[in-house]
Amino acid sequence: MNESGTFGRRAFIRVATAATAGAGLGLRPHLLFASLSDGGSASRDVVEVSLTIGRHGFTVDDRSTNAPMIGGTIPGPLLRLREGQDAIIHVTNELDEISSIHWHGLLLPFDQDGVPGFSFEGIPPGETFTYRFPVRQAGSYWYHSHSGTQEQEGMYAPLVIEPAEADPVEYDRDYSIVLSDWTDEDPMTVLRNLKGNGAYYNYAKRTLPEFVAGLFDDAGATIQDRTMWGRMRMDPTDIADVTGATYSYLLNGRSAASNWTGLFEAGERVRLRFVNAAAMSFFDVKIPGLRMTVVQADGQDVEPVRVDEFRIGVAETYDVIVEPEGDTAYTIFAQSMDRSGFARGTLAERPGAEAPVPGMDPRPVRTMADMPGMEDHAGHDMGAEGMEMSGMDMPDMEMDHAAMGHSADTMDLRRLRYEDLQALVPNADVREPTRDVEIRLTGDMERYFWTLNGKKLSQSEPIRLTVGERVRLRMTNETMMEHPMHLHGVFMEIQNGAHPAFAPRKHTVIVPPNQTIEAHLTYHDPGPWAFHCHLLFHMMTGMFARFEVAPEPTADGA
Repeated sequence: MNESGTFGRRAFIRVATAATAGAGLGLRPHLLFASLSDGGSASRDVVEVSLTIGRHGFTVDDRSTNAPMIGGTIPGPLLRLREGQDAIIHVTNELDEISSIHWHGLLLPFDQDGVPGFSFEGIPPGETFTYRFPVRQAGSYWYHSHSGTQEQEGMYAPLVIEPAEADPVEYDRDYSIVLSDWTDEDPMTVLRNLKGNGAYYNYAKRTLPEFVAGLFDDAGATIQDRTMWGRMRMDPTDIADVTGATYSYLLNGRSAASNWTGLFEAGERVRLRFVNAAAMSFFDVKIPGLRMTVVQADGQDVEPVRVDEFRIGVAETYDVIVEPEGDTAYTIFAQSMDRSGFARGTLAERPGAEAPVPGMDPRPVRTMADMPGMEDHAGHDMGAEGMEMSGMDMPDMEMDHAAMGHSADTMDLRRLRYEDLQALVPNADVREPTRDVEIRLTGDMERYFWTLNGKKLSQSEPIRLTVGERVRLRMTNETMMEHPMHLHGVFMEIQNGAHPAFAPRKHTVIVPPNQTIEAHLTYHDPGPWAFHCHLLFHMMTGMFARFEVAPEPTADGA
């Protein structure tokens, strides 16, 4: 462990102990306890960890409340495991409601996945549930509650798994950077407000004076534009369902004013492990004065990509390497996609140092260019689903999920796109898919319900697959919102133009408005697996499906 309390690649420690678990996050040290045993095997380590879920006081600037937390902090304790270990994690629920922990992006038996109603019934108040699973991968991940609104309220934490062999990425120290959104409102109140009016938190609607000004500039184009948006029941300023007027944006549990700081020494290569643990917010991330080299996406190593900025959707993770210069402080700047606020932290050589905080880019407004194909259907009756457009011919679109919303004066910056990602290690299965699964992302913003193939989870039949079956998954977004789609129990290999052997593997995929993304996948673990939008209120209102994966048939057909 280096002097700043983080872990370098040459100083491996099997698991974050009580003294080090939160050192890089400003966490209290007495809340995580870990012990090691050999589990009766000379070839495998067994790592045993105890976590407690409880309600504690939490303060953002001058506002305080009680919130459900893991280990008494927001974010919860940083867990460090190693590929090849067996993990035993005891989780005790001290809340007065059922809770759970989902290990986001981990490949494990379905009954250890931590999703109530799928893998187990949840952890009742006052009881302890013990997760047991082999650690079969390496990389940067996170863990969070999959119960009610607990994730929005503060139940999320980073998880780092060290590789069993030498790490392909050279670095001297690393920090987990957990981005999130925080509200003082009861999340169920937020949801009720959205159900009553989907635009309840859209404080940036176009105004009558703007309409009048448009009439003077080009009356015909202005009227046509307003008519098309009206027929589609959409608002071009509706970038995010909940905005910074309600949310405070946090970096490692701290507001911009509190300024989390990560220390470095001149000449070091610093690895920043970004996690978007927000409930509803996308972020555009940059570090003015520093180029970033993306080395991992969703825990999977990728060919290095040098960028100035990247967009991180809800539930995604990106690892970047930076090489800060001595005698210089740098601002880690994460502005919300709708530009209603930002989170920030600092990289510096000494505590208390600060760097200038850049201004936010102008507020974005969607145009028909951002919604390809929709103008051709603006006059069609969209039926009960509002934004659902059954039978629409969806053209093959470039998957630039980071383009919309950036100002013209910064367009010379290099931004990460899905097309830039290529797996560092070839995919194990490069067979052509033999099974197609088509999923339409549907919903109604005005009435605020979100569905898959026009149905909520309670109305839909499971999607039935078999272990070893090669599957082509096509996700077509028929709404005006970006959806971060998360599939449990498997990595999706995004067909982004790379050779199929090097298609990037992701556990969460951003599907832009009116576009289709194709992914190939092969399940190796049977069981019921969740598939859902990771925008919490979209998931809660119905954007959720069930994959049922049957065991591979035996030689005798059983």
